[in-house]
Amino acid sequence: MSHILLVDDDHVFRDLLCQALEQEGHEVTCAADGIEALTRLKHFQPDIILLDIMMPNMDGFGLLNSCDKSTPVIVISAIDNEEERIKGYELGADDFVTKPFSIKELLVRMVALQRRVEIAQAQGVNQQVNSDINFNDLDYSVLIDNRKVTLTQTEYKLFKYLFERKGEVITKAELQRRVLQKELGKFDRNLDMHISNTRRKLAQIELPKTLINTVRGQGYSYAAM
Repeated sequence: MSHILLVDDDHVFRDLLCQALEQEGHEVTCAADGIEALTRLKHFQPDIILLDIMMPNMDGFGLLNSCDKSTPVIVISAIDNEEERIKGYELGADDFVTKPFSIKELLVRMVALQRRVEIAQAQGVNQQVNSDINFNDLDYSVLIDNRKVTLTQTEYKLFKYLFERKGEVITKAELQRRVLQKELGKFDRNLDMHISNTRRKLAQIELPKTLINTVRGQGYSYAAM
């Protein structure tokens, strides 16, 4: 059984989902917006947050930016576009489910996410990652703390570029120009997508996504924990 914080301003949807989750044996605390959710979070630590995006007062992005990043979050939203998903992942969301969805699918995703969290905690991922990182230019793989992640060529080049400049904040324009070999367009999100995909691959081998740190308004940096 998990204690879930469900944040959604649609009271009909919220009540139906709450009832379905409780029937599966979960304890559910509800909030109608980000501000109410932050108030709830002062009094308990949920095992997982189910979070809508479009809400009054404080939306889902505002809550992601304000809450403890250690709590796993699944975004549940009627909005289904690349830009919104990328923004959610950048702010710390772990998964994204588009409304309408089946309860069975949501439950499977919750179990998978909690399993990853439990493995990470058991292996002490929150402790400092070994600084000995090996890059393999032949197959675009990186060996970190005895764990191997295989990236695409572009993801590999981006990660290596950030690692070689650890401690520095690298602007998106520089990464776009030096690694993607083109100028950064106003509406170009290719760079963000590559960073988001790399973070997910790091999480899949129980490494912290925050190895690639977002510096709001500036760019990205490598930040070993």
